[in-house]
Amino acid sequence: MTDPSGIYVDGTLGGGGHTEALLSVLAPEGRVLAIDRDDDALAEAARRLAPALEAGRLVLIKGNFADAPQLLAERDIHQVQGLLLDLGVSSHQFDAPARGFSHRFDGPLDMRMDASMGEDAAALVNRLDIGDLIRVLSRFGEEPKAPRLAHAIAAARPIGTTAALADVVEAAAPRGQESKTLARVFQALRIAVNDELESLDRILDAAPRLVATGGRIAVISYHSLEDRRVKRILRTGNREGSLHRDLYGNAITPWEDLTRKPIVASEAEIQANPRSRSARLRVAQRRNDTEPSARHPD
Repeated sequence: MTDPSGIYVDGTLGGGGHTEALLSVLAPEGRVLAIDRDDDALAEAARRLAPALEAGRLVLIKGNFADAPQLLAERDIHQVQGLLLDLGVSSHQFDAPARGFSHRFDGPLDMRMDASMGEDAAALVNRLDIGDLIRVLSRFGEEPKAPRLAHAIAAARPIGTTAALADVVEAAAPRGQESKTLARVFQALRIAVNDELESLDRILDAAPRLVATGGRIAVISYHSLEDRRVKRILRTGNREGSLHRDLYGNAITPWEDLTRKPIVASEAEIQANPRSRSARLRVAQRRNDTEPSARHPD
């Protein structure tokens, strides 16, 4: 945090823990705007953080964090002092069978972060041809056995529940690799249903305009598809990860990378919250565009 009196955005409200932590260290005039696509998350935060909401220190916004610049502009806010993104799925979503995010429970094969909009995972699984299904599993799940799994899924259609999909995947997975294969398949479908990587690209592209000079962006990612994107942008300022320099050797990038290596959970944190095992936190500070970079990242 660089300005306790500033405006901060929690782009992934979820259970409200990060928003609550931000509010606890902000000055009374500091504000948090928290965004989420999930009506359940917004309702729970409204209950849990009612005093901050009533005091005007917290604003809850339904929407996709990719649209943060427009959502804030509608409230006459064009720059903020900090942007936080905790990517992926919240614990509540994972643990609610009716949301269909987890293969651990039987429920409708939904996976939509906004349950009121778009195509659910069942419709996607039953609609895609085998070629497109292979591409989804390969691109979004990095699944090495994507062709085998895609053919097995296609042969079992229609599939309407998490248990039905899990049965097909387990039967087709290499022996001893059932759990990892299930995780990759469910991840791939979830990412496809919610356009997660496109949303991440959009907010990372917009962040230099949204975060004021001296402000910071913090991103927690949970798999390599996310982390690679975040690392490239925060180190080089572009999606390709190619660092450009001026004639004096100064890096041309809007960000000063403050975490050369990602921050990971300690053993104690993992014991308290096993889902933190795969978390990777990266933080960068918005540079002044008129000044050369103080660092020369590799």
